[in-house]
Amino acid sequence: MYKLRSLLAAIAFTTLGFAQSDRGTITGTVADPAGALIPNAQVLIVNQGTGVRLELNTTQTGAFSAPYLSAGLYDVSVEMQGFRKSLQKGVRVQVAQTASVDIVLQLGTASESISVTSEAALLTPDSAAVSTTINREQLNQLPLNFAIGQGAIRNPLSFTQLSPGASINGWNNIKVNGAPAGTFKIIFEGQDTTSALDGRVSDESQASVEAVEEFTLQTSNYSAEFGQVGGGLFNFTSRSGTNNFHSSVYDYYVNEAFNAGIPFTNRGDNNLVRPRARRNNYGATFGGPIVIPKLYNGKNRTFFFLNYEKYLNKEGKFDGYGTVPTDAYRNGDFSLARTGRNLGTDGLGRPILENTIYDPRTNRTGPDGRIYRDVFPNKM
Repeated sequence: MYKLRSLLAAIAFTTLGFAQSDRGTITGTVADPAGALIPNAQVLIVNQGTGVRLELNTTQTGAFSAPYLSAGLYDVSVEMQGFRKSLQKGVRVQVAQTASVDIVLQLGTASESISVTSEAALLTPDSAAVSTTINREQLNQLPLNFAIGQGAIRNPLSFTQLSPGASINGWNNIKVNGAPAGTFKIIFEGQDTTSALDGRVSDESQASVEAVEEFTLQTSNYSAEFGQVGGGLFNFTSRSGTNNFHSSVYDYYVNEAFNAGIPFTNRGDNNLVRPRARRNNYGATFGGPIVIPKLYNGKNRTFFFLNYEKYLNKEGKFDGYGTVPTDAYRNGDFSLARTGRNLGTDGLGRPILENTIYDPRTNRTGPDGRIYRDVFPNKM
């Protein structure tokens, strides 16, 4: 038994020592009206969505710190004998960020309370990291129907454009603070998910946008735990179920009927040409507490979240014989390539027929000083 406990302790220590965290921290101080710090005050931190509770006391210097919190909104309450209870609601915890909550207790009884609803300012006194956080609300509210690049699915990496000193174009061609493209790193739930072949194709195995809670792009001065990266660090955390069941159904749809036509074109009916574009990105989500009637109630303890997503691209037919020469072409007969469309006349007064093939051996200079060729004879 002793050996088993030692082994489990070693595994836990290794995990804590080497895992790269996607969690956040709430830190702060508790003081009285005169500004004196209060030791041993009772601090209760509760996740608004899951109801998960964390209880701790302030130190002898009146400070408290709650690390390894999942992203979300929290309520922070403080109690101390001889003072009114203080409740700070809606403290947002973000990926790899520190939220500071400094509380001043007012004299009174424990039955009295003061409630404050506001978001705490982000503070990183122990870190000089420069970062930008994109939460789920932004992922869903900002236009992200389809990512940068032809036919690509919705890609949260497109939000790189919102971070100072960073840019993205083409095929996840991400550059951060002038670093070469492809030198960024992606961490999902504490695990490195960057493609070992080419970082630019990491989106091929990424989680659905609907399954992402938020992510932080750290562009410089990040902690040593996020080593071996020079071109920016993407730190993702996934969505979780809550104490209430929630579900959604979605479909992001593209059709050329909704697009503007190409200027100065005519498809033959006095309307602009609209290239065919048929894309669908649809799916559903479902999450909540794990509840087994008469056996287990997972509220405030155990949760699940499921996401299904499908992507369809029907932008055009694929003709497998499009580049294979016909029998007539093999025999030197290219007459079927001609459309009969007259594109105008050349300097010699001859009609210029679309797809006509000219013989380069007949080059000669015309009266206007230009070089002219004759059409191949017969069926060319």
